[in-house]
Amino acid sequence: MVRRSIVVLLVSGAVAFAQQGDLKQRTAPDIPSDSVQVAAGTHILLRMMNSVSTRQTQVGDRIYLETAYPVFDSGRLLIPQGSWVMGTVTSVTRPKRVKGAGELQVRFDSLTFPNGVSRNFHSGLGAASGTGNEKVDHEKSTVKSDRDKGDDVAHTVERTADGAALGTVIGAASGHLAEGAGLGAAGGLATGLAGVLLSRRPDAVLPAGSTVEMVLDRPLVYKTSELPVK
Repeated sequence: MVRRSIVVLLVSGAVAFAQQGDLKQRTAPDIPSDSVQVAAGTHILLRMMNSVSTRQTQVGDRIYLETAYPVFDSGRLLIPQGSWVMGTVTSVTRPKRVKGAGELQVRFDSLTFPNGVSRNFHSGLGAASGTGNEKVDHEKSTVKSDRDKGDDVAHTVERTADGAALGTVIGAASGHLAEGAGLGAAGGLATGLAGVLLSRRPDAVLPAGSTVEMVLDRPLVYKTSELPVK
């Protein structure tokens, strides 16, 4: 009985020790006193230096950016304006006819200070501007093209009106004014619908000079000696 109790205590102690070790492994290490960090979740405004779009970009193509605004913490400069960021296009979906928007998925891979200090990481896209009607999906880190359906309808109606006007002129010349207008309208409508069905939806584009937002998914830790001087 005593021996069984000793075994139980030893097993319980071993389990508790293992659990403590597991907890210690999961706990984030303390940052050294001579280091600083850019916290996870920090939004960093970037400016595109090259253009990418679903028209010509392929998976694996690089994107090059620079920080458009500095990042400070308690008055200390952590990331200066003009730092370099490199990313990768991870997925490209070409737009389809009628339905199916173009979509670009990107990933940010590294950040380099002007003094050459660099960190590798994987971060996603938070927002984008200067891309027309594109929509940004923060969860998927994608830019998707979009066009108002009203544009297609308006385009079709415009072609119908043009066809009706042309038919009216032809009908008047032949003495059949009403028939000419009707045939012209039908022809314009058919032409407009054909244009909508045959044309592709717009490509998703991140043009050079546009701004995007990078959201850090992990902290970036630097030694104070690595930080750039103001």
